Amino acid sequence: MNSKMNSQEWAREKIRSAGLRATPARIATLKVLHGSGSPLTHAEVSDKLENLEIDKATIFRNLTDLVAKNVLRRSALGDNVWRFEIIKESAHEHDSHPHFVCVDCGSVSCMEDVELKQKSTSASPLLEHVTEVVLRGHCNECA
Repeated sequence: MNSKMNSQEWAREKIRSAGLRATPARIATLKVLHGSGSPLTHAEVSDKLENLEIDKATIFRNLTDLVAKNVLRRSALGDNVWRFEIIKESAHEHDSHPHFVCVDCGSVSCMEDVELKQKSTSASPLLEHVTEVVLRGHCNECA
C-alpha cells in the first residue's frame, strides 16, 4: 500500500483496478482482510463486519468476486472451510506461500518467510503445478 494512501483509498483503488465497483461492502470486506495477519474464513470476515450490518450473503459474493478478479486467494486447508487472503503485489506472478495449521486449536498462520525453490518441483513431474502447501503441527501456544 502506498504510504500516502489510507486503507479506505487503497481498498477502493484495488477494487476499481480489478474492474469491480467499489461498493461500501466490498471496501469494508477488503479492509478487514488487509488488516489481518492470516487468512480469514467467511464467518470471521462476517463477524468483523457485524457492526456495519452487511448481509452475510453479500460478504460471500464479494469474497468470491474478489477471488475471481485475482485480488484475493481462496485456500482450502483441509478442514472443509475456505479461507481468504489478499494476494500480495510482488515480482512473482502469484505470490503464494505455505500456511501452518495447528492440529490442536485450528489456528492458521501465513509462512511468508518460507521460500519454496523451483528445484523442489522439478524433482518430480507430479509437482509441476503445486498451488498450495500446508504444514500441520502444534503452534507455540499449544505445544
